[in-house]
Order: sequence, then C-alpha cells, then structure tokens
Amino acid sequence: MATASAGEGSAIDRELWDRLRVGDHFALGELFDRYADDVRAFAFRRTASWSTADDVVQATFLSTWRRFQRNPPGPLTGASARGWLLIVAGNECRTLARAASRLRGLVDRLPDPAPDDDHAPDVARRLDDERRMSAIRRAVAKLPRHERETLELVVWSGLTTAEAAEALGVPVGTVKARLHRTRRRFPDLLTRVALNEELS
Repeated sequence: MATASAGEGSAIDRELWDRLRVGDHFALGELFDRYADDVRAFAFRRTASWSTADDVVQATFLSTWRRFQRNPPGPLTGASARGWLLIVAGNECRTLARAASRLRGLVDRLPDPAPDDDHAPDVARRLDDERRMSAIRRAVAKLPRHERETLELVVWSGLTTAEAAEALGVPVGTVKARLHRTRRRFPDLLTRVALNEELS
C-alpha cells in the first residue's frame, strides 16, 4: 500500500482537526490511529515505563477530546497534529509523575508482590528496555527543561526543527541552538542520532 505524501498527510490532519473542532468523535479515533504509536514511544522515553506510556496515550487522547469539547483551539497551522499531541503527552507525563510521587509513600508500605512465574522473552525485553531508558532519563534530567523538551521532540520523536518550533512556540533558530547545546553536553548519548540533518 502506498504511503501518503507529506502534503497529503498535512491535508488529512487539517481535515481531522477541523472535524474535531465541530465535535466529530470519529476524527479523534482517526488521529489516534495515525499518532498513538508516536505518543507511546515519546511517553516511554519520558517515563522509562511501557505501562505508564500506555496510560499516557489514553490520557493524551482523552485530554485532547476534552479540550476540543470545552474550548476548541483554532485551525491547525502546522504541518501535522503530531507536535501538538506530543506537547499534550508531555503534560500528561508530568501529571502522572506528580500522582506517582503522591502515592509513593503508600506503595512503599505495601508488601512485595509474589514472584512472577512468567519468564517470557517479551517480559525480559521490556525490563531491559526500562532499565536502559531509566539510565538515559537520569542523564537527560540534568538538562534544563526547555532543552530536554526540544531533544524529546526532535531527537526521540523525529519532528523536524520547524515542527518542534511550531509545537513549542519558539523560532526555528532557538530549536537549533538548543540542540547544539544538548549535543555538546551529551555527545555519547546522541552519537546514534543524525542531528547533522536537523542542524544543517
């Protein structure tokens, strides 16, 4: 099956956005189909937890629907709705982190769960993923918030610098400057990422 061109993708997103603005809940389902995987990957990188990432996906699209019902934003001005959804996802990650912090005292007093007899390969893979991502998150947490958000959108989620600038509400030059500073701080962390294309 042929994939949609960038222009066709933009037109589809604008149509879905406009349908959402008039209360068409089917449009939300179509946006979910287009971007749930992107939101989930973004949330996993923010939280280092696949289960939390799944919660963030649900919260992101529920929050999006509520926003369009309560106070619809204006027409979509960017190339796609992805950047907007990732900003919402970032807010949901922070909300879940605050809730987890409030509950941590209670959870710490609970008895340890019984050992899990399921040693399926996918369970081991998920645990390895979460361990590795936790280490990366500890390093990235040392960045200022604005640099961290820029890295998450461009490096981890694949937005162009223009898309990230649109989502963050800053000039493209600001996004590029933040990426340069991040690359200087964490050269080893970013060695596998083709930042040269984004910064050229």
